[in-house]
Amino acid sequence: MNRALVLGASGGMGYAIVNELSSRGVEVTAFARSEQKLNHLYGERPEITIQTGDIFNLHDVIAASENTDIIFQAANIPYPEWEDNLLPFIGNVLKAAETQQTKLILIENIYAYGKSTGAKMTENTPKQPTTKKGKIRLQVEQMVKQSNVPAIIAHFPDFYGPNAENTLLHFTFKDAVQHKKAMYIGNQKISREFIYTPDGAKAAVNLSLQSNAYGHNYNIPGFGVITGEEIVQIIRELSEYDRPVRTVSKNMIRFLGLFNANMREVVEMFYLNEEPVVLDGTKYETEIGPLPRTSYHEGIKQTLQYMTAQSE
Repeated sequence: MNRALVLGASGGMGYAIVNELSSRGVEVTAFARSEQKLNHLYGERPEITIQTGDIFNLHDVIAASENTDIIFQAANIPYPEWEDNLLPFIGNVLKAAETQQTKLILIENIYAYGKSTGAKMTENTPKQPTTKKGKIRLQVEQMVKQSNVPAIIAHFPDFYGPNAENTLLHFTFKDAVQHKKAMYIGNQKISREFIYTPDGAKAAVNLSLQSNAYGHNYNIPGFGVITGEEIVQIIRELSEYDRPVRTVSKNMIRFLGLFNANMREVVEMFYLNEEPVVLDGTKYETEIGPLPRTSYHEGIKQTLQYMTAQSE
């Protein structure tokens, strides 16, 4: 791989993938809508090409992917737009990949798996989504597999890490860094799985370099499971944060949804905070090698340091 395009380069996982590719000497084009955000992240890094454009504009995506070996699809859109716009957007990515004859790495979440079975989800676990968004994600997967594009679908748990702003844990971290009353979404006693974005980026890039991996799905788990109480304790140890952390319940999210369309959509996925889905990474470790796994203590430390530096 000599040259790669990262869609959604201004987001958390996109940012981590750009950094990982660049660290390996790959020429990277960082694509997103906001020129201001791209310049903030990469403006002083001449080895990275900044490309602004609209992911819903096929011409923009095709132009950005010219002379590219691999497209990393890490872009996302707001929940309320999924029903009407997610499949057309993925269709544009596939058309661009076909036109330019590139490979595709699709950064996926866990929604298509549906509710927890009580065991870790493997790549062979039947996908039985019960939510509207889970069914849409399954349609995305089917669309990719039915295309002529050599693709890898990588499933990740919820993200956290530097520049990973549209995430559940960022909601907690942000207030803690500002020493405000923080809130944690979901029961703080329930163990959940999160992945540190630089770890996810390493795994995705490792997969992209394996020719035998194309045409397959891979689960990329995080550093085991962790409770909200343990996350709060790590925050306190690292930052001397001593204020109470309130729990955001499903009823609170439902109430906020009366006034906010995005919150209305969050309610549907709240089951993941009550019956968490946990991924099995055996296939990756058997075929590719050891999973990149940064401890929660170190990952949260690096994330808080990044956020503190950005606020100064």
